Amino acid sequence: MSRPMLRTLACCALVSLAAAGGVQAQNAPAMSGLPDFTGIVQTNAPAVVHVEGKYTGKPARKNRATTQRSMPGMPDDDAQMDMFRRFFGMPTMPSPEEQARTSLGSGFIISSDGYILTNTHVVDGADTVTVRLQDRRTLTAKVVGSDPQYDIALLKVDAGGNLPAVSIGDSRGLKPGQWVLAIGSPFGFDYTVTQGIVSAVGRNLGSQDQPYTSFIQTDVPINRGNSGGPLFDLQGKVVGVNSQIYSNTGGYLGVAFSIPIDVAMNVVKQIKGKGYVSRGMLGVSVQPLTDDAVKALKLGDSNGAIVAEVTPGGAAEKAGIKRGDIILAYNGQSINQSVDLPPLVGITPPGSKATVQILRDGKKQDVGVTISEMPRDKSALLADSGSGQPAAHGGSSALGITVQDLDGDARQQAGLKPGEGVGIANITGGVAAKAGLRPGDVIQMVNQRPVGSASAFHDATKGLKAGDTVLLLVRRGDQSSFIGLTTPDDKQDN
Repeated sequence: MSRPMLRTLACCALVSLAAAGGVQAQNAPAMSGLPDFTGIVQTNAPAVVHVEGKYTGKPARKNRATTQRSMPGMPDDDAQMDMFRRFFGMPTMPSPEEQARTSLGSGFIISSDGYILTNTHVVDGADTVTVRLQDRRTLTAKVVGSDPQYDIALLKVDAGGNLPAVSIGDSRGLKPGQWVLAIGSPFGFDYTVTQGIVSAVGRNLGSQDQPYTSFIQTDVPINRGNSGGPLFDLQGKVVGVNSQIYSNTGGYLGVAFSIPIDVAMNVVKQIKGKGYVSRGMLGVSVQPLTDDAVKALKLGDSNGAIVAEVTPGGAAEKAGIKRGDIILAYNGQSINQSVDLPPLVGITPPGSKATVQILRDGKKQDVGVTISEMPRDKSALLADSGSGQPAAHGGSSALGITVQDLDGDARQQAGLKPGEGVGIANITGGVAAKAGLRPGDVIQMVNQRPVGSASAFHDATKGLKAGDTVLLLVRRGDQSSFIGLTTPDDKQDN
């Protein structure tokens, strides 16, 4: 079976078989100690809407929920839906062409004057957006604004006011184990209610999946079409916006992710106030601390994020943060892994002060930083630089690397400062080759110390013994990364 992957939840076709749930015997006693969700549903269901995006003359934009692979031994989607229609009287399915031009999701009314929250991926690029209320009214919605990074979109409908609206809660107090409830339109089945518990909070999915969001992870059964729907706590207040599932089929596998409502409402405030969302920018590129890095730097553990690049003229450089520094905390919150940093930086208002705790030369220190504003559609942690080519000779036989000096033109092309970096001329041993190094790469640092010549590299690596680990900062193209190399013993191939 293929590895599960993250998928957003909007669906462009109703293409799955919903399992018929077991019904409790009418006279069976109610289970004690479990919450009764009926009051929450009765109060809030009228404020939940079905969202539909139409794409005139073109297919709906692809998202991670639109592709579903059949499970071995299971009927394909068409067979499943034929069976579903026979047994449950479902209407005839729309044509494949119509399905491809429709995106289905959920949303919820946040104010009586018609403002509605949903996911960006539900309505992104749609020519028309409509919402259907519980009383079966269908209204045309205007996309007031959206933010792809947070995957939040704000819609507005004109219904004459007095629409039912949800109560907004506080997601910052959520704890694993708390009961939560979702209402939405999985596979187009309006007002479906599912429940579960919070599995984890502050879940970061990495740089490729909404790096500025710390998700609420739950085991609430949500599926395609639940995108943009509300997640309620036991007080009947919205604490999250359902956004993604972890799946290799497009269906629920027990892990779901919701955007904290505090993040979503901050997006709403900014869209209403200035029409777009601004995020804080620190101006560094960070990496996780690998085992080799921990060994080379003689650290006690792998907590923290190592700075691989610093944006010239950015907030971090102005504050004195350097490549090779290890960021341990941001505004008092521990950075256990590199993905913890972007969400904290992103929610920091540009122009405000932040305290970054770093580890440099084995000593902790607090650095005050004035956070800048991230350019729209740019990564707040990505440094901007160029590409380079190596340009006389030395190296390390223990590491299997031959290096050469760089001239001024080569440094300029690589976006390097004068006297910075040494080029890899040749790979002579298995250690460097296995690490993926290759001629043309530029070595900027050895064990957090800058090197600017072949002789400096030789001095920094001489005396290495079998089993020693050295940490190199290597630049390729416009990216710099830390790579750990461990010298082999005499019995190993160098």
